[in-house]
Amino acid sequence: MENASPPTAERSVERLNTLSDGLFAVAMTLIVLNIHLPAHDAVHTENQLWWAVRAIAPQIVIFLMSFLTMGIFWIGQQAQLRYFKTADRNLSWIHLAFLAAIAGLPFTTHLLSEFITFRVALLIYWANISALGALLLISWTYAEHARLLVDDRPAGLSGAIVRRIVFAQALYAVGAALCMVNTYISLTVIVLLQIYFAIGPRLVLRRES
Repeated sequence: MENASPPTAERSVERLNTLSDGLFAVAMTLIVLNIHLPAHDAVHTENQLWWAVRAIAPQIVIFLMSFLTMGIFWIGQQAQLRYFKTADRNLSWIHLAFLAAIAGLPFTTHLLSEFITFRVALLIYWANISALGALLLISWTYAEHARLLVDDRPAGLSGAIVRRIVFAQALYAVGAALCMVNTYISLTVIVLLQIYFAIGPRLVLRRES
């Protein structure tokens, strides 16, 4: 006689989706708090305010970079969830680990904005991104192995998703490695990669007839 899974052993895709949306919304809001407004007592003229805003420009860039990061990974997770027909206990924990990495982004964003010229801060931020990519890859690989995917998914979908994740993480690693030359160069490359993955061409997959 087969052992029936307890009710708590499975979590619906809808509940995972709801939890993800809520946590992403909170994390995306928290990162803007890393931008410190200019000290009011130090600003008395329009020119002083202009220079004060210019001084916090790196913090604004880091905010935009992290917002793009979260947007890219939210879309990546949503792309996976739409092909899950159900979620078991293991898959739920994989996505909880993914959300834990998302919850850590406000911290690594703040660390990088405060120590933008330090390689360690940038590498910690990159490690956060790397963890997110790895967990999405683990999620898809496990779901496919455990037969949790819908049957009518497009032909070649699995290979396309795996290649896209591996390709993106490899490019992010190259961008992070450039911090050994200069952290600003490294950040520029990472931002350009994020813009590409945010607005770049999408792979069109045909469904099997």
